[in-house]
Amino acid sequence: MRHTLAVLVENNPGVLARVAGLFSRRGFNIDSLAVGRTENPDVSRMTIVVEGDARVLEQVTKQLHKLVDVIKINDITADEYVDRELVLIKVNVGPAQRGEVMQIADVFRARIVDLGRKTLTLECTGNDGKINAFEESLRPYGIKELVRTGKIAMLRGFKYTGYHDNGTKEDN
Repeated sequence: MRHTLAVLVENNPGVLARVAGLFSRRGFNIDSLAVGRTENPDVSRMTIVVEGDARVLEQVTKQLHKLVDVIKINDITADEYVDRELVLIKVNVGPAQRGEVMQIADVFRARIVDLGRKTLTLECTGNDGKINAFEESLRPYGIKELVRTGKIAMLRGFKYTGYHDNGTKEDN
């Protein structure tokens, strides 16, 4: 099973390397990892997608808690959350196929971000399923280059996985 972890860490140099190192030392594979600052400049948030059963998840969580820079870990897999990824895809297209690719972009609400003589570069955001479907729709045209961010996720509604505005810990 794939688990989505929302991990708050102190915004210090080397934190990402320590977290990634923990996973590699234990032989766990990270499906997706996205890191960025939060509303508090001293805190970063990692969204980590990891494959494994309950035992693997428990082991990962225990190991993460041992890292001094880790503030809070939430497994949001079972909760209602909103998630997004971003993909940039460069497709081989001549003038004859541009209209077809532009129609596919419209269907997926994607944007054309660069137009070359023989290529189109498209940007699309959405959940994993949408991004996979978009990629598959463009495959027949010849994907020249593709880059994809990791998943970012946020709980729906009033639940919050972090800190209050005054810097005190959230009791969830």
